[in-house]
Amino acid sequence: MTLQWTAVASFLYVEIGVLLIFCLPFISAQRWQSVFKWSIWSHLSQFWNKGFLTMIIILIVLFLDALREVKKYSTADQSKDTKLLPNMLDHMHMKLFRAQRNLYISGFSLFLWLVMRRVITLINQLATAVNTSAALQTQTDSANKAAKKYMEDNEMLKQAFTEDKGEGGKTADPEENRLLKKEVQRLTEDLKSSADALKKTKSDLDAMKKQTEGLTKEYDRLLQEHQELQNQMESGHKKDN
Repeated sequence: MTLQWTAVASFLYVEIGVLLIFCLPFISAQRWQSVFKWSIWSHLSQFWNKGFLTMIIILIVLFLDALREVKKYSTADQSKDTKLLPNMLDHMHMKLFRAQRNLYISGFSLFLWLVMRRVITLINQLATAVNTSAALQTQTDSANKAAKKYMEDNEMLKQAFTEDKGEGGKTADPEENRLLKKEVQRLTEDLKSSADALKKTKSDLDAMKKQTEGLTKEYDRLLQEHQELQNQMESGHKKDN
C-alpha cells in the first residue's frame, strides 16, 4: 500500500474504534456529553467544520480515484502481449484487487466519517433530553407535594370552619369567618394553579419522553447499519483473500 492509502486505512480503523467505544453500554450519554464539553474541544470547535468538510473532500477525491482505477483495470483488453506474457495478466489482476481494496477503504471511511458526526449529535441530543426529563420529573414531584399540602390545608380549614360554625352559632366571630373564607379561597386558587402547572409539566414530560424514544431508535438504527457495514467489509476481505 502507498502512503496515502495506508493513511486512509489507519483513519478507517480509528473510526471503527471510536464508534465501538461510543457503543459501550456502560458509558451513558450524559458522560459523553461531559466529555464533549471539555475545554480542549471548545478551542478546536472553530476548526471543526472546516476540518470535517476538508476530510470529506479528500475522501471523495480518493474514492473517485479508486473508482477510476477499478474501471481501468476491469475493462483492460487481453491483447497479444498478455498472451505472450502470462505474468502480465496476473499483474493486471493484482492491480484490480488493489483498486477494489482502495475503493472499499475510501468508501467506508467516508461513510463512517458521516456516521460518526451523526452519532455524536444524537448522543448530545439524548443527554439533553434525559437531563430535561429528570428536571421535569423533579418539578412534577414538587408540584404533587405542593398540591397535596394545599389539599390537606384546605380540608383542615373547611373542617375548622364547619366546626366553628356549628359550635359557635350566632356568637361566631364574623371577622374570623371572613378570614377563613379568604384563606380557603386563596388555597383553592393556589391548588388550581398548582394543578395547571402539574398538567403542563406532565405534558412536557410526555413530549420529552417521545423525543427521547425517537432519538434512541435513531441511535439504534445507526448502530445496526454500522454493524452490517462492518460485517460486509469483513466478508469482502475474506472473499478477496
